Amino acid sequence: MAELGSGALTGTTRLAAVIGWPVRHSRSPLLANAAFQAAGLDWAFVAFEVPPGSAGEAVAAMRTLDLGGLMVTMPHKADVIAHLDRLTPAAQALGAVNSIAWEGTDLVGDNTDGPGLVASLQGDDGIDIAGLRCVVLGAGGAARSVVWALADAGAADVAVVNRTEDRAHAAATLAGPVGRVGDEHDISQADVVVNATSVGMGAPDGAHGPMPLDPRLLGPAQTIVDLVYLPLQTPLLRAAAAQGARPVDGLGMLVHQAALSIRRWTGVAPDVSAMARAARR
Repeated sequence: MAELGSGALTGTTRLAAVIGWPVRHSRSPLLANAAFQAAGLDWAFVAFEVPPGSAGEAVAAMRTLDLGGLMVTMPHKADVIAHLDRLTPAAQALGAVNSIAWEGTDLVGDNTDGPGLVASLQGDDGIDIAGLRCVVLGAGGAARSVVWALADAGAADVAVVNRTEDRAHAAATLAGPVGRVGDEHDISQADVVVNATSVGMGAPDGAHGPMPLDPRLLGPAQTIVDLVYLPLQTPLLRAAAAQGARPVDGLGMLVHQAALSIRRWTGVAPDVSAMARAARR
């Protein structure tokens, strides 16, 4: 086995990567290499900065170099689609790809963001989404993925709350018959509230600061998820805990969406605990 991080790579080491612009800040190499090392896999993961407009060349390079897998981040999530052979239902519905894997000789695009959140809630927090009332704050790419995944996991109701109603409606349609545009009343009645906006990002850890909702709407028996993971304890999560709600930070989704990709690439279920420790370090 190649000793990842020691430089002891071999001629048989399989390479995977993340592409984006910029991408040097990505935590994906930390997560993936921790998973490979914990599983004893002769794999290594790196980051490639790919300029806007070059997604096709990156996919072609994956074919030519026989890369084991690619994670995809902005601005390439939509651009790679035209260069792939097939898409999973999630990627097809969302029109965005964050992971590319081999299936035989085909390259298949997937979107593991929302499913990563569901896997995190179920695996780390013991929360089964089936039958729950959910609210998603925001209507951007992350929010759309979460809306789709919550509905796919069997949520009874998925309400999208966003400043722009047209965008909220477009995101809510991804949940099919359980999706709808919501408002503040829905937040107070929800079992699970997910902040998929960037409000709170960059605030000092645990400090008071801007929040995407009125914390007085929150209460016991609710789970409040903030997809922001810098800082881990956002103003929203601090306020949620003060109101008696259960706070869940965004690190779980980050880890589990990567784990879903790694499992698809390697056929091995990665050690998410090892990945989480690497992320927290």
